[in-house]
Amino acid sequence: MNRNTASHRGGGRLDGGDALHEAKHPRVAIAGPYGHPFHPILVTIPIGAWIASVVFDVISLFADDPSPYALGATVLVVIGLVGAVLAAIFGLLDLLQLAAGTPARRTGLTHMALNLGVVVVFLISLIIRLAAEPGDVSIAAIVLSVLGVLVLGVSGWLGGKLAYHYGVRVADEHEQLTGFRREG
Repeated sequence: MNRNTASHRGGGRLDGGDALHEAKHPRVAIAGPYGHPFHPILVTIPIGAWIASVVFDVISLFADDPSPYALGATVLVVIGLVGAVLAAIFGLLDLLQLAAGTPARRTGLTHMALNLGVVVVFLISLIIRLAAEPGDVSIAAIVLSVLGVLVLGVSGWLGGKLAYHYGVRVADEHEQLTGFRREG
């Protein structure tokens, strides 16, 4: 099979060379250079913040004084929301490079929809937290945050599929090969 042809499960061949080439390159320079997209590094902000917020929530349930942990969880939810907006901007730039009608585009749209749902869940969690008395632990907010992290895990799996299965914004195999040639 030549490098401009990709096989699919149906056993036939699908010429996706141009679409694959486009998916590997940035739409605009601000999306990050070839082989170094900014979206994957930015997603670590909401992922880390939201997971840490759930940890703080759990600690607050068992702490003698839950106030600092409840406040910390709230701050982490806000950090996650800000980070999610930044990650979404760069993710959208990468999504726009995916050809319509392809499995990669469908996966990207599902990934985006799940992430938007997660943002809404954490936004509702934040509203509940802000409406509570300072230092109060809201079980509803905690349940929403746990749900958000679980859906985020599914979405992250799809993001991994985009990068590692479909090679979206990943350097092509010829470029990758340069890292495996023996030196000297």
